[in-house]
Amino acid sequence: MKLLAVLGSDDGWERIKYSLKPLGFDLIRYHHVLKAMDNIDETDPAAIIISAQDFPRHWKTLIQFVRNSRPKEACPIIILRGPRFSETEASQALYLGANGIVENGVSNEAEEEQLQGILSRYIPIMEKRKSRRYHLNKESAVGFLIAHPKDRLIITGEVQNISRGGIFFRPDHIALAGDISLQQELAECSLRVGKAIFSPVCQLIRPGTTLALKFLSFPEKERAAFESSMEKLPLGAAKRRLSPKPPAGRVNINRKSDG
Repeated sequence: MKLLAVLGSDDGWERIKYSLKPLGFDLIRYHHVLKAMDNIDETDPAAIIISAQDFPRHWKTLIQFVRNSRPKEACPIIILRGPRFSETEASQALYLGANGIVENGVSNEAEEEQLQGILSRYIPIMEKRKSRRYHLNKESAVGFLIAHPKDRLIITGEVQNISRGGIFFRPDHIALAGDISLQQELAECSLRVGKAIFSPVCQLIRPGTTLALKFLSFPEKERAAFESSMEKLPLGAAKRRLSPKPPAGRVNINRKSDG
């Protein structure tokens, strides 16, 4: 789960990183608005923070650009305001689609709690401190498939990372998953961890080019086996594409920083 920070100045950056650490975000920072916009599809952020103090002319452009393809519920945007940020600009920010406004630098605990509160309100955070996240390396035998809830056709793709609470999954063809609604329950999923295959019931909690899915339940006795398999999962930074075979009874496959 990525958060895109667009900040021209280093002032307050360490405090912002500290504030966001408990939420489990992977932070990507850009020093230039246009560079961030050029790479928005590649980074596919779950949330965005931009400093209106550093970019007094371009923060509005970024909000409008993002909102053309990402609604407020799917990608919250937080504005960091400075001393010259007027009430009129605050109204414009909310009208354009910003989810919240916080003081630039997040310099005290109240502002830190405000920042965390806005993000937690709009993003169901799976990566709590108790839920360790596994970035998959070349030895990580993890694969995932979804049977579409309407026509039961199989959606294949790449597992980007996994935790005990859920999974981040990038479909090979995102259009095939485009009509799956937010909070949709997905009753037919197949998850492979090592040599074990599980059938979790999942829920879509964030759409986009990478889907964030929450594990709602596992069949009887599978939860304990899943927990055991996760304990054996090696950690690393690289990602690996795997295409596990769909379990028996499923349908045939007909469809697929700058510093």
